[in-house]
Amino acid sequence: MRDDGTLDDPYAPSSPTAAMEDGTSTERTTAASRLLAYARELTGRRRAQVALATGVVCCLGLTAVVQVRDGDADAAKRGGTLSSSELAQRAEQQRASRSLDRTAAPSTSADAPSAANSADPDTTARKAAPPRPTKPAPVAGLDEDQMENAEAIVRTGRKMGVPRRGLVIAVATAMQESNLYNVASGVLPESQNHPHQGVGWDHDSVGLFQQRSSSGWGPVGRLMDPEFATRQFLTALEQVPGWERMRLTDAAQAVQVSAYPEYYQQHEWRATRVVDAIMSAGR
Repeated sequence: MRDDGTLDDPYAPSSPTAAMEDGTSTERTTAASRLLAYARELTGRRRAQVALATGVVCCLGLTAVVQVRDGDADAAKRGGTLSSSELAQRAEQQRASRSLDRTAAPSTSADAPSAANSADPDTTARKAAPPRPTKPAPVAGLDEDQMENAEAIVRTGRKMGVPRRGLVIAVATAMQESNLYNVASGVLPESQNHPHQGVGWDHDSVGLFQQRSSSGWGPVGRLMDPEFATRQFLTALEQVPGWERMRLTDAAQAVQVSAYPEYYQQHEWRATRVVDAIMSAGR
């Protein structure tokens, strides 16, 4: 009770200083409450952001798993069950395809043709070289040189498309004229400058068919070439009408005009054996 008889207000500040202190305290409490509420609001926002980020990460992870599984399922449909190492490799490829650092896969196009050829038996068979013709052994009493000259006659005639009968006539004629040797002439020294297997003295006759350059058969050097001499003989033979139906000796004589026209006939059987042996060997 005051001195004036009034009662003291128990809730009133006891003094102006106390009243000021009570006001300051209330303001502090209000500010603290506001700060606490703001802090709680920030905390709620951060939690929401963390939750959202976590959800995004989970979705991306799930998408990657689905892509890998889809790729594996497709691979399983195409080629059967994949091994664990292949699955891991596919997962790594999926990861690399989403990476910013992409590198090109090494090309295998250079190796593909060789691998395909090695696995293709048809290609290997096509590349295999055909069997080479065998060298026929001498027959009918001929030696190596005579057999080689007979081969030159048959080979040249086949290139010209001459039938077998013409080849037999040519070989038989060479047997009579030169004994199937490439003979030079003692009368023509220049003929001896070319490869030869003997020297004859029948005028200027040279070569397998003893052809004379002076009679228009050709240059001496060319006539010493068995292939050229054969071409000259067979070309003249094919110009004889009906030569295929003639006796061998008559056909040969129509070309050679020899002083002994019947001598060619004696060589027919030997010439036939030689031609057959050469042709059967694929020469």
